[in-house]
Amino acid sequence: MAERVTRPKRGSWIVGVCAGVADGLGLPRSLVRLLFVLAAGAGGAGVIVYFLLWTFTKAE
Repeated sequence: MAERVTRPKRGSWIVGVCAGVADGLGLPRSLVRLLFVLAAGAGGAGVIVYFLLWTFTKAE
């Protein structure tokens, strides 16, 4: 069973969504941040996903 993604209080830039996703997937935080920026630039899908994850993830 997959763990729930949580937003860390330390090491986050805005609200910690990218840091939480990166930690949950075992990826570098900078890579996940870059992917969100690219997705936001390619039609705004990254922005929508970011706000949905912000809404549905829990802060540590």
